[in-house]
Amino acid sequence: MKINLMIFISSIKEQKENNIGEIVIKTFESNIRPVKGDILDDPGFHPGFHNGYEVVKITMNYALNECWVSLCPLELEREETEIETYIERLKVNGWCVVSKEDFKNMFAENGSNN
Repeated sequence: MKINLMIFISSIKEQKENNIGEIVIKTFESNIRPVKGDILDDPGFHPGFHNGYEVVKITMNYALNECWVSLCPLELEREETEIETYIERLKVNGWCVVSKEDFKNMFAENGSNN
């Protein structure tokens, strides 16, 4: 099954100044499907903030053998690492930044209702 992990990352401090917020997605094949409440770990997650993200929503498309997994949003409040640095670490570990428009188009193409 194709698993699409999604995280919305924002910075309260930088939102006031630059309105920075990004959607990041990582896609892979797996026979294991996460369920709501699971904590997922990934090499891209910065250990200074947490040990993993909680699964908050699952959207299944059995016709496409695809699963969209929404992970708990990350708001950087007490920043030891800038949001850009955090996002770069994710990108180095296989995550992609997706524009809100591209994100909406992905769901429209796949028939998802998020």
